Amino acid sequence: MRPFLASLLLLAVAVPAAAQKRRFTFEDMMKLKRVEEPQPSPDGKWVLFAAVDVDLAANTRTPHVWVVPLAGGQERKIIFDQDADRPRWAPDGKRFAFISTKEGGSQVWIADFDGASGVVTRKHQLTTAPLGASGELWSPDGKHILFVADAYPECEGNTQQEDNCIRQKEQEKKDSKVQAQIFTHLLYRHWNAYKEGRRSHLFVVDADPGVIAGQLGNGAGETRLFARDLTPGDYDAPVFSLGGQDDYSFSPDGQEICYTSNHDPEPAISTNNDLWTVPVNFPWEAASKDVLAATRNLTAENKASDSTPLYSPDGKYIAYRAQARPGFESDRFRLMLYDRKTGEKTDLSGNFDHWADSFTFAPDSRTIYFTAEHEGHLLIYAVETVRSIGGDNPAGRFLKRTLVGGYDDAPVVANGGKTLLFTRMSTMAPNEIYAADTSGAGCPAQTGNVDPGKEDCSLNQERPLTRINEPVLSQVSMSPAESFSFPGANGDEVEGFLVKPPNFDPNKKYPLKFILHGGPEVPMGYEWSYRWNSELFAASGYVVIFINFHGSAGYGQKFIDSINGDWGGAPFEDLMKGLDYAEAHYGFIDKDRECALGASYGGYMANWILGHTDRFKCIVTHDGMFNAESAWGTTEELWFNEWEFKGTPYTNREMYRKWSPHEYAASFKTPTLVIHSQKDYRLDVSQGFDLFTTLQRLGVPSKMLYFPDEGHWILKPQNSQLWYKTVNDWVDQWTK
Repeated sequence: MRPFLASLLLLAVAVPAAAQKRRFTFEDMMKLKRVEEPQPSPDGKWVLFAAVDVDLAANTRTPHVWVVPLAGGQERKIIFDQDADRPRWAPDGKRFAFISTKEGGSQVWIADFDGASGVVTRKHQLTTAPLGASGELWSPDGKHILFVADAYPECEGNTQQEDNCIRQKEQEKKDSKVQAQIFTHLLYRHWNAYKEGRRSHLFVVDADPGVIAGQLGNGAGETRLFARDLTPGDYDAPVFSLGGQDDYSFSPDGQEICYTSNHDPEPAISTNNDLWTVPVNFPWEAASKDVLAATRNLTAENKASDSTPLYSPDGKYIAYRAQARPGFESDRFRLMLYDRKTGEKTDLSGNFDHWADSFTFAPDSRTIYFTAEHEGHLLIYAVETVRSIGGDNPAGRFLKRTLVGGYDDAPVVANGGKTLLFTRMSTMAPNEIYAADTSGAGCPAQTGNVDPGKEDCSLNQERPLTRINEPVLSQVSMSPAESFSFPGANGDEVEGFLVKPPNFDPNKKYPLKFILHGGPEVPMGYEWSYRWNSELFAASGYVVIFINFHGSAGYGQKFIDSINGDWGGAPFEDLMKGLDYAEAHYGFIDKDRECALGASYGGYMANWILGHTDRFKCIVTHDGMFNAESAWGTTEELWFNEWEFKGTPYTNREMYRKWSPHEYAASFKTPTLVIHSQKDYRLDVSQGFDLFTTLQRLGVPSKMLYFPDEGHWILKPQNSQLWYKTVNDWVDQWTK
C-alpha cells in the first residue's frame, strides 16, 4: 500500500467503545438506515437527505426525508407520515420537491419548509403522470420541475393528447385478457423488466400549482396539470441507469436542458450515448415535431459513451463523462468540458488514469470536485477548469486529492463553496454524510497517487454531519478490512483484502469465505454492501478474503484492458495466487476449509473455478454465466458479450467456447450452491437451470435457490434473509 492510503482507522464511522459487543447479524443489518446523497439548502443552513428504513416483518423498504443543520446538530426525520425519496430544494429554499407513492404510483410532491425551525409545514402532490414520475429537478429560476416518466412513442402529439393516449393504452392493457407481447427490435427487456413498447422521457411541468398551463376536467371534478414531453421519439432519453449522477440537468438560466440519449439504430449493441440539448419554454400546444426540430446533438463525433451532463454555475460550460472506445463499457470515463460558446471540448483528465465518477462544480465554476476509484477506495479529487491565475497550468492539468478516507461519494458544495458535502462508507459502516472545508491545499495527485515528493501535503479536515446508524453499530463487533498485495498475472502487483471474524484469536484456525467480485470491472475495497456484506460473512466465525484481480477498476486502464478476450485467464491466475499468498502469510487460515462465492462476473468465475480446481470445499455461484454461447442469445446488452468475446458466437465461436465454463463440466466435483432469479435479464435464469441440471446429472452435490420475483440482485428484505441463510448454511455444511 502507498503511504497516503495507509490510515484505515478513518474508514469507519466513529462509534463509542462498548465493554461487550455482540456479533453482527442479518437483523442488525436490516435495522440500519440507508442514507442517500446530501442536498444543502440555498442559504447554507440545512442539509436534506433521504434515508431508507427496512421493515423485515412487513418485507418493505421505505424512504423518508431527514434534515440536519450544516453547522452541526441532531438529524431529524421531517417527512414521516408517507414515503418520501430524493428531496431537491427549490431555488428560494422555501420548498423542496420529493418523490412519493402515497397515492399509488410514483409522483412528484412539493413540501413547504420553514427555514427558521427546519420543519415541513405543508405537502401537496404536483404531478399525475399516467406511468409515474421520478428523478425530479427544479429549474434554477424556480419556474419549472423536470422529471423522468415512461411514455409510448406512438402517443406523441401535444401535451393533452399524449396524456390521454397513455391513459387509454394503459386501460386497454388492464382490460385485455391477452398478455402476449410483440417485439420488433432488441432491448425488448432490460435488467429486470420488459419494456412493453415504452420509452423513458423527460417532462417539464410548472412548479407553481396555481399556474395551470393545460387542464382537463374528467367529469368528477378533478383537474390535471399536464407536463410537456421534452424528449419525444422512439428513444430512451435519458438512458437507463443503475444509479449515480443524473443523466440530465438544467442550464443556470432555466431555459435549456442537456440530457443523455442513444439514437443508434440498434442500442443493444451500442454504447454510443450522446449529449443533447433542448429549450424548455415551448408553448403548451406545440407538437412533438417542434420539440424535435429544436433538439441538438453536442457529441455526435464521439461514437462511444458521453453521459452525466452538468452545467457550470456561470453557464459557460457543460461538464460530462466520456469514453473513447465504442462498444466497451469498461473503457475509462474521462472528465470532459464543453464550451457552450465555441463548441470546444477539453479533456480535463490529462494523465489521470482512473475513472471519473460523480462530480460537482464549485460556485465560481473554476473547480470541479469528482470521485474516482483508487486501490479499493473511492476518493474525492479536484481539477481546475481554467488556467491558474498567475500560473501556467493548462485546464485540467492540476489535480489534487482533497480528502482522505475510505469510500466517499456524491460530492456537492455548500456554504458559498466553502464546504464540501459527501457520503462516506466503509466495510464497517454504511453511508453517513460528512462535511469538509474546501480551503485546504490538498495533495497534488496527477495520476491518482500523491505526486512523488509531496507525501507530506495537507489534507482537508472532515467531520461527520450524521450519525444515524450509531445506535446499531455501537452494539456490534466488527473488524476493519486489511489490505495486502502480491505479484499476480503478468508479474503485476495485485491487491487483496482480508476481514477477520469478531473476537479474533490469532492462535486459532478459521475457515475461509473467498469472495469473487462482479463486473468484472467492479472492484471490492473499503465499501459497505447490503448484498455481499463482508462483515456479515465474517460474523459467523470466518475469515473473508476478496481480490481485485485484473479487470478491476482503480488500478489504471491497462489493468482493466488486460482481460479483454482473456476472461478466465488473468483473473483466475490472480485469484489463485492471491489465495496462495494469504495461506502462506496468515497462519490462522485453515486452507482445508475454504469456500468460493461470487455473483455476476463473480458467478462466472465461480463456475470457471468449478472446472479448473478442486481446492475449495464448496462453491456458491449467483447469477453467473455458464454457457457463453447461449448467454449471448438471452442477454439484452449485447455490446458487453460481443466486446469481451470479440464478436458473436457465429463469427468467433472459438473464443466463446474457450472461455465458457460449461465446456469443462467433465471436471466438476466441488459441492455447489446455484442461485438465480427469474427476472434477471442480464444473465438469464436458464444459465442457472443449465448449471444445476449439469451438476445433478454428474452426481455433484448441489442445491439451487430460485427466486421468481427478483432480478440480477436480491432486494426484497425477506428474500435477502433467505439468501444469507441459505448461503451461510451451505458454506457451514462443507467447511464446519
